[in-house]
Amino acid sequence: MPQRPLRTAVTLVATAASLALAAGPAPAADRPADPKAMRDLVKAYLASVKYRDEKVALADGYVPHQCSSDPAGHGSMGYHYFNESRYGSLDPAKPAALLFEDGKDGRRRLAGVEWIVLDSDQNLKTSKDRPSMFGGQKFDGPMPGHYPGMPIHYDLHVWLWKQNPNGLFDRWNPRVKCPAAPAHTGASSTAHTGPSSAAHTGSTGKARAAR
Repeated sequence: MPQRPLRTAVTLVATAASLALAAGPAPAADRPADPKAMRDLVKAYLASVKYRDEKVALADGYVPHQCSSDPAGHGSMGYHYFNESRYGSLDPAKPAALLFEDGKDGRRRLAGVEWIVLDSDQNLKTSKDRPSMFGGQKFDGPMPGHYPGMPIHYDLHVWLWKQNPNGLFDRWNPRVKCPAAPAHTGASSTAHTGPSSAAHTGSTGKARAAR
């Protein structure tokens, strides 16, 4: 890409990041003010833009799982696409999970990204190793895994592609919806609990097969 278009793209992404931080009633602590935090958000935008195409996410090793909603009614996280090879990453350009929602056209749309760090002692009662990113934004957890075999971990959601009125880093987004579970099966669920989280309930029984 020629230098001038590249500079334009970076400027546009930086502006979008600034607008996302300014939008919504997030507390001041949720809005990174230092230049490095903003640069890290820009890196996350630039790295995740290709995943707006779900096929690219699947090709890069992100595996789709069920759609997750808060049973208390605070919103949803959408469909998690996990990439286990990126667990432990604190690199803004390498999220461990992508958050998709169903679009009106029947295709899935990227709503957010997520970083996942495994808990060192696998003890839900301790949190001395809680990580942080983006200017000191602390991860949620520790919490149980969201699917069989996933260890106790911390995670951080960042709503880069779907504005969250509760804040850029809030785990539940009230603007994201999960499909209703079939009446004859009932909703299936995976635990998403911990000292700082509510239950993480999935609304679909099985992950959609990779296309």
